[in-house]
Amino acid sequence: MAQAGFEQLVGDFEFLEDWEDRYRMVIEMGRDMAALPEALKVPATKVEGCASQVWLHVTWDGPRLRFQGESDAMIVRGLIAVLHRLYDGLSAQEVLATDARAELGRLGLTEHLSAQRSNGLRAMVERIRAEADAA
Repeated sequence: MAQAGFEQLVGDFEFLEDWEDRYRMVIEMGRDMAALPEALKVPATKVEGCASQVWLHVTWDGPRLRFQGESDAMIVRGLIAVLHRLYDGLSAQEVLATDARAELGRLGLTEHLSAQRSNGLRAMVERIRAEADAA
């Protein structure tokens, strides 16, 4: 089972019947995220495999994963916010045990993203998992 914030998002998505409303919600989530400081937009935080510019800065608060992210594309920024709800605050073991594809599938994202966006989302998940694996 995912974190409470992600479960709330799943519930919100179930309430919104139209995919366009869900899409707008994801974009709004991205708008609400704090900006990533320019000093953290460096090659080490850049996620390769995304059509747009994406940076993820992962840190550990004791055993808990914390991350910030940003993108120059609003929908991708929203996808970062979705991943934040899925992963932020989990231990490395919990991150690795999370089936991101299944969890994101509960939102219907896989059916409504372009191939490029899906590849970018996969690249972000892989980066987060790699950070957890290295911890």
